[in-house]
Amino acid sequence: MKLAVASGKGGTGKTTVAVSLALCATGNVQYMDCDVEEPNGHLFLKPQITERITCKVTVPVINEEKCTYCGKCRDICRFNAITVFGKTIMAFPELCHACRGCFLVCDEKAIDEGEREVGVVEKGSAGSISFCHGKLRIGEAMSPPLIKAVKKHIIKDALVILDAPPGTTCPVIATVKDADYVILVTEPTPFGLNDLKLAVGVLRKLDIPFSVIINRHGIGDDRVERWCAEEGIDIKMKIPFDRKIAEGYAKAQPLVETRTDLRASFEQLLEEIRQ
Repeated sequence: MKLAVASGKGGTGKTTVAVSLALCATGNVQYMDCDVEEPNGHLFLKPQITERITCKVTVPVINEEKCTYCGKCRDICRFNAITVFGKTIMAFPELCHACRGCFLVCDEKAIDEGEREVGVVEKGSAGSISFCHGKLRIGEAMSPPLIKAVKKHIIKDALVILDAPPGTTCPVIATVKDADYVILVTEPTPFGLNDLKLAVGVLRKLDIPFSVIINRHGIGDDRVERWCAEEGIDIKMKIPFDRKIAEGYAKAQPLVETRTDLRASFEQLLEEIRQ
C-alpha cells in the first residue's frame, strides 16, 4: 500500500505525521521523503545511508551541421528551452523538462542526447524502516523528475509512506498520483482552511481517497472542522497544540517519542486505512 501524507500549505506538520506513521507501522515499512527541495525526514529518523544515486535528465544538444533551422523543435517546446532566429539556434538545458518532444519532431535528426544532473537519491535504513529520499541540486527549478526517480525505489509488498511536498502543484501531483490513500494535514487557521480546500480539490480530481488530520488543534477556530463536516470529509485525528511537541520537534525528536500517548492513535489510524 502506498500512503501519501500531503497538505495544501507548508509547515502544517506533514513530516511530523509521516514519520509518526512509519514508526508506528508494523511489518515491511518504507519511508520516502518526496519533498526533494527541502527533505527533513532524515532529521527525525536518522537513517544510515548506504547508497547514493545521481539523477540525470535527457536534454537536447543541437548538431548544427545537420540543422536546417526549421523551428519545429522550438515550436513544440512549451518551456522555451530551444530558440531559433535566422540561422542561429540555441538550447537552454536549465529550462528543459525532458519531454523529448524536440527529438520526435526533428526530421533531420539534428538533436543529440545530452544529460543534466538534477539531484541525488539516497537510500538506507532507520532501524527496521527502509529509507529513501531525494536531494534536489541547488539552483535546480524542476523537481518532478527527481521525485519520480525516488519513487522508482518503492518496495513492492511494503507499506510505503510518501512524505509529499507542500502545495498543490506539479511536485505534489508527481508524489500522490498513484497513491492508494492520502492523509491531508492541516491546521485550524484561515490559511490552513484555504489551502486544505485546494488540496481536497486536487485529490477529488485525481479520484484518490483521503481523510484529514488537524495539527495544532486548539489554536485558531473551528472553521476547518465545520467545513469538513459540510463536505463529508473524515477527520481522523486532532494533534493538540502543545509546547512539549514543539520542544521535541526542535530537538529532532519524533512526535510519538515526545508524546508516547499518541502512538495508539497512529496505530489505530493505520489499521483503519488498511481496512
